[in-house]
Amino acid sequence: MFNTLKNRFEQGYRTSAYPKEKIELWRRYRGLPRVRKDAPGEMITECAEACPQGAIDPDRKLLDMGRCVFCGNCERLSKGEFISFTRDFEFSVAEKEHLLTDGSVPALANHAKKHFKKLFGRSLQLRQVSAAGCNACEADLNVLATPFFDLARFGINFVASPRHADGIVVTGPISTNMKTALLQTYEATPAPKVVIAVGSCTLTGGPFRGSPEITEGLDTLLPVDLYIPGCPPHPLTNLHALLAYFK
Repeated sequence: MFNTLKNRFEQGYRTSAYPKEKIELWRRYRGLPRVRKDAPGEMITECAEACPQGAIDPDRKLLDMGRCVFCGNCERLSKGEFISFTRDFEFSVAEKEHLLTDGSVPALANHAKKHFKKLFGRSLQLRQVSAAGCNACEADLNVLATPFFDLARFGINFVASPRHADGIVVTGPISTNMKTALLQTYEATPAPKVVIAVGSCTLTGGPFRGSPEITEGLDTLLPVDLYIPGCPPHPLTNLHALLAYFK
């Protein structure tokens, strides 16, 4: 016990001050994309054709963050003259159409459903469902329980049973084999409940889009309340989304 207390004293207080204090991520982090619509047409076409996810709409000159895996290929090809990635990690949305962006997204708090804030503002219990995920999104959700992020200090926790949950957090492309389990988990969650889609696989199918073995978008199965894009979304992106929408 003495050694534990001694170690705690030596380590000090390590929990992040976010959201009271802004965090600046490492310069190599790719966050909210910026799209320059005045870029040359040939450059836009080249980036759109090279995008492995088909995330660029060359006609409207917009980027679909739901499809994007933030590989940075478009930024390298255009040398930042068409698309560049900022270090802004606060880009989750409440409406799927807002994923199609030129670099601006509505303030999430302005679109939060007020009755959700009233119901879950003090306590939010979530059941995470990995629907054939690769474990990247799952890992960056799990890390929210560590002392640095300390999700529980906001009254938000992940629970073992959907019967104890206020909603579900879904990751992965939702394979055919996981579809029934996901729907049963949703049905087992008592109403009122929320559905949160995390990661490009869950939002649109991700790299598996077009495969008959997966579901291309959680919203085709369940009513989604919160979309968190990324591959995987940074833990701070997840944290910001939960706080801005429910707190």
